[in-house]
Amino acid sequence: VQLQASGGGLVQAGGSLRLSCAASGRTFSSYFMGWFRQAPGKEREFVAAITPGGGTTYVVDSVKGRFAIARDNAKNTVTLQMNSLKVEDTAVYYCAAGKEIRDKTDRRLYDYWGQGTQVTVSS
Repeated sequence: VQLQASGGGLVQAGGSLRLSCAASGRTFSSYFMGWFRQAPGKEREFVAAITPGGGTTYVVDSVKGRFAIARDNAKNTVTLQMNSLKVEDTAVYYCAAGKEIRDKTDRRLYDYWGQGTQVTVSS
């Protein structure tokens, strides 16, 4: 699976962005998908995840109520809708795919990663 993330940019605090991750391959619908982010000088952290069928989603507490993850298996895409953005959301955002995801927050369990897209939120 190859992943291509896009949609990042510069936005003012309170604004919105929608990140997309396009996947190659015919087995996309069998993969658990996640979004992670990494701010300068910090560890890469879990943001959101969605089950292969799209029936269950997870978001980290710090973005709950502001971010939403979704997927379209017919189009091999997963999105991250980010609303009410805060300065502390500034980071490079990565999409990831994996099959044996016992802990959705553990980045070591994801097999494939996109190249990352920069999100910068200004005050």
